[in-house]
Amino acid sequence: MQKSHEYYMKAAIRRAKTAAKYDEIPVGAVIVHKGKIISGGRNRRETAKCALCHAEISAIEAACKKLSGWRLFECDMYVTLEPCPMCAGAIINSRINNLYIGTPDPKAGSFGSVINFNDLPYNHKPELHFDVCKKECSDLLKNFFRDLRERKKRLKLEKKVENDE
Repeated sequence: MQKSHEYYMKAAIRRAKTAAKYDEIPVGAVIVHKGKIISGGRNRRETAKCALCHAEISAIEAACKKLSGWRLFECDMYVTLEPCPMCAGAIINSRINNLYIGTPDPKAGSFGSVINFNDLPYNHKPELHFDVCKKECSDLLKNFFRDLRERKKRLKLEKKVENDE
């Protein structure tokens, strides 16, 4: 039985929620091959102390290992946030067939928000599908950043109180 796009995006959302538990920006991704999730990733930049540890990169790396090759022609990716330039390049280079995006990224989105890599003359262009579980993906990010701002404000206030004592 064919699963829905929402089913696969919910799997990416679960990975994003795990990232948030580690104080990482909540981005998650899964790669689907012939109807089956074969890999997933979550943002791990802060915990890994590495700029390359994006959800999409982790998912692509694991899928390549699983399929024993770098070409992911028959694969689709579901990602909670529109990919950045680095991840967009990896998606194009790995030949992902369909890219399902939860919510746009107005600061770094590379499939339409800031730039559209599919408008450039690359030899492969994934088919783009936007707004899968958009509200849930967007709310996850909004709530994370709201909570982060509140924590920073509290810490700043606590530090000020300490200094005043």
